[in-house]
Amino acid sequence: MTAQPPGPSPRPVPSGELRASHDDREAVVEQLRDAAAEGRIDLDELDSRLEQALKSKTYAELAVLTVDLPRLDSAESRPPLVLKGGMYGASRGPGRWEVPGHVIAHGGLGGVRVDFTRVECRLTEVAVEAYGETSGVTIVIPDGWAADTSGMDPGVGGLTDKTTPDRLPGTPLIRLTGSGGMAGVVIRHPNRRERRKLDSNPTQG
Repeated sequence: MTAQPPGPSPRPVPSGELRASHDDREAVVEQLRDAAAEGRIDLDELDSRLEQALKSKTYAELAVLTVDLPRLDSAESRPPLVLKGGMYGASRGPGRWEVPGHVIAHGGLGGVRVDFTRVECRLTEVAVEAYGETSGVTIVIPDGWAADTSGMDPGVGGLTDKTTPDRLPGTPLIRLTGSGGMAGVVIRHPNRRERRKLDSNPTQG
């Protein structure tokens, strides 16, 4: 049987024609409500746009509803947080700090620690690139957060994942990539000492 020549490749779908999700529609609804609260649109216009938002099926239909509104600074649009261990190490947290959508940690000679235990994060995902290098990277995430480490190269030092898969609704997924390098990368929940400190100072910023 003679093989048929391959047919033409399917036409790539323009981004505006891609189907919108429930989360996409909800994000537009929230932006419209904020705009009404700031006096940018009146209540009649808000009602009309909300109705259209809930009926929208594509990104293009949603985009029309907010094209005349200022784009709010979002965590996803912030530049990556870059931490470099250097000679003396580097850390972010514990304490409240603003989580961007992308964190890059280079262990260097002194090591890096990234502690998410006291942050408030409304992102659905946080991309963390960790490079263990000479002294390693430690990432601490709260109970109820989960991590996807499938994109991580363990390197010589390896990857130690002590997190549980039990992710609570509304919490971000830490999507871990990078390389263990010589010293490795550890991602875990708080240990006993850290839990005691969290319990004794629950509102510490």
